[in-house]
Amino acid sequence: MNSLPETGRSFGGAALIDVAAERLQTAGSDLASHFNAAGAALPSRGVIDVVVQHLRLEESIGGYEAAAQERPRVEAIYDSAARLVNARRDEIALLDSATTGLRVLVEALRPTHPRRIIATSSTYVSHALHLLTLAKEQGVELLVAPTGSDRQVDLEALDRLLAEGPPTIVTAAHIPTSSGLVEPVAQIGALVKSHGGLYLLDATQSVGHLDVDVEAIGCDMLVTTGRKFLRAPRGTGFAYVRAELARRLVPNTPDVRASQWTSAFDWDVEPSARRFETWESAVAARLGLGAAIDEALARGVESTAQWLVHAGRAIRSGLAQIQGVTVADPLEAPSAIVTFVVDGVDAGEVVAHLAGRGVRVVSVPATHGQWDLGERGITAVVRASAHVYNDENDVAALLDGVAALASKTRAAV
Repeated sequence: MNSLPETGRSFGGAALIDVAAERLQTAGSDLASHFNAAGAALPSRGVIDVVVQHLRLEESIGGYEAAAQERPRVEAIYDSAARLVNARRDEIALLDSATTGLRVLVEALRPTHPRRIIATSSTYVSHALHLLTLAKEQGVELLVAPTGSDRQVDLEALDRLLAEGPPTIVTAAHIPTSSGLVEPVAQIGALVKSHGGLYLLDATQSVGHLDVDVEAIGCDMLVTTGRKFLRAPRGTGFAYVRAELARRLVPNTPDVRASQWTSAFDWDVEPSARRFETWESAVAARLGLGAAIDEALARGVESTAQWLVHAGRAIRSGLAQIQGVTVADPLEAPSAIVTFVVDGVDAGEVVAHLAGRGVRVVSVPATHGQWDLGERGITAVVRASAHVYNDENDVAALLDGVAALASKTRAAV
């Protein structure tokens, strides 16, 4: 198999990640071989310390008082998030999840009949269900973008779809939950712009994983979560909304966070992307998000991306060499997410077998991706997703565990 790049050497022209140092700062890395960054990555000790310290402050002086005291640190999160995706601080909204962000932004677009929405086949289940509800109850025309043989969006077919209808909302998942596929997001952005549409990008699996630049991608809106490749606490996330668009969109459910009730039947909403936030939030978790973003920036976005892509390819290559294992992604997919099937073994059984050997992976059923897994006739896949705290011993444990199960299954036939 292709081994992971050794710490201290260069890879692809960029300095490598110091995996040993990352493991020292990640308590959970010594407890198991954790390959679930695409679900909820292991946070660093520094992130956890920030969260606990704020909870202790709330314990001492109260939640409102602690929030007021730490307001400058909360404000700094907008700067860090903006820097991470190459945006402006007034284009950032802090949220509790990417799903919340997708719902709030779609609703603010007021997509009613005969408005069209084109979604990629890689769309996440919760977002897809919201779009399906809009189509069923509000008469929105919902189309799934055609794909090519590589499962990526067929750009020529998308161009034709955009040309034949009214201005359209296009929503794409940068990387799906069900595979290591990476969509051609910048090319999608160029097409949407050329046809006068609006472009919403679900970057849940890519921020903290790949180099995500909203200007280069050309998206009008982006949402992401904290808990995955950013290694932040659960219940955190943020959105980017292009400044000119943010000023035009009115939240479907205005909140006191960014709205002022000015008279009996009128209210004002502040012009920034904060208009999509809510007053109530877990301040401790939000500070943890800020700490995690700062750690990602300090580690280096490009170096992290190159290392993670190499790690994903190394794992895919190793799995592809095991008899009875089918890799469900293109072998050269440029991501750290790897999905596979062990012939004759339910995905849940694979997960349980590996857990018994101290290797943490998850199964993704077709019910989480009917436009992808369902379309391919795959009931479920096993998903392994590496991060900077995974070393060669972790990879060996994963591959050895899969190989042992595949061999046992073959012997039983």
